[in-house]
Amino acid sequence: MADNLENPVPFSEPPYLCGLPSPYYTESHRQFQKACRRFLWDNLLSNAAEWEKEGTVPEHVFATFCKSGMLLPNMPAPLPVEWLKDLGIHDILGVKVEEWDYLHTGIYCDELARSGLAGPGASLTAGFAFGIPPIVKWGSKELKQRFLPDFLTGRKRTCIAITEPDAGSDVANITTTAEKTADGKHYIINGAKKWITNGIWSDYTTMAVRTGGPGRAGLSVIIVPLKGHPGVTMRRLPVGGQKAGGTTYIELDNVKVPVENLLGREGDGLRIILTNFNHERLIIAVGVTRQARTALAAAFEYCLKRDAFGKKLMDQPVVRHRLAKAGAELETMNAWTEQLLYQLCHLSSQEADLKLGGITALAKAKSAMVLNECAQVAVLLFGGNGFTASGQGALVEAIYRDVPGARIPGGSEDVLLDLAVRQLVKIYQFGGAAALKGAKI
Repeated sequence: MADNLENPVPFSEPPYLCGLPSPYYTESHRQFQKACRRFLWDNLLSNAAEWEKEGTVPEHVFATFCKSGMLLPNMPAPLPVEWLKDLGIHDILGVKVEEWDYLHTGIYCDELARSGLAGPGASLTAGFAFGIPPIVKWGSKELKQRFLPDFLTGRKRTCIAITEPDAGSDVANITTTAEKTADGKHYIINGAKKWITNGIWSDYTTMAVRTGGPGRAGLSVIIVPLKGHPGVTMRRLPVGGQKAGGTTYIELDNVKVPVENLLGREGDGLRIILTNFNHERLIIAVGVTRQARTALAAAFEYCLKRDAFGKKLMDQPVVRHRLAKAGAELETMNAWTEQLLYQLCHLSSQEADLKLGGITALAKAKSAMVLNECAQVAVLLFGGNGFTASGQGALVEAIYRDVPGARIPGGSEDVLLDLAVRQLVKIYQFGGAAALKGAKI
């Protein structure tokens, strides 16, 4: 992992960390980047490869992150300032919570992925990134009072549960049901959720369920208890990459949940899910771009020292050509994510959902394509070492296995490409608030 910002390996760092001017980053952002890098190296990244092989990050790491407020950066900006201050949380590594913006978020997500491995970071972040935000945005006052103090401090863990064995990107066809009891006081939930990151460790989940008829209008979102709750069965799923992420299969058999756990109103589910996706897809894109950077920089460094056919690999035109093509994709993607982060700093939440929803879906899809290109180039240039899960090429081999985890979760690639264009068409045809109101995404 390149730490030398005085003379970094080409492609190993974003341009603003290589001494190049940037219109985006203030002194606050730069100071946070330094503190964030130190914290993440000391508490996660220095052991990331080992923990990814073991498939689990030790439990004490989650507690350490929560104690320092270092999972809060996974939430959308602006942060829930009043709630945080009520809980005695006034800053994150020196950045006042009221001054936090999406560029701070981007720095955090970039640094979190700096090991090149998504699994160790994902083992900690899913609840804060995806499970808590809908509660902040859509929960009743009573619901927030019941759950946010424990969730925001990490005393209780949560996740998000949308995907099912037969309904992933096809959210409108979710089949897990939530039916009210005769007295109207509880929902009885039946169904299954699959590929749920962090589920195995979570006390609760923010879950998409069907409270009404078929299609979009029948969807709702409910906070559902998991660990140790009657009727809930969970098991870990073995996956090809992101092994430390705690991918989980959840079965729900007559699970009883108070009706007060409903977010928003019945039928609001799709809207809640889709607006939550915008944040999810953006932070995935930022982290995936750093993974691509780590892979390509490792290949670049290897080619500078590896001898083949009587000269260094870097002296081979075909090698330079591969690096150049992948590097162009990488730096273009980096510029795009920075642009989106900056735009989010200057748009209201409603404006961002309208104007950037489709573009963010497109950016997430493209970031995974860039990772695929950079990881594949790295493996090819490492040769046999890149095909070996130990030794010099172990890192790029592991990153390449993570590629499907970038292309599928958060909306599969082909679905997002189609979604992006459909949403752009709607904005063009209907314009402004009408597009936001009538968009079917």
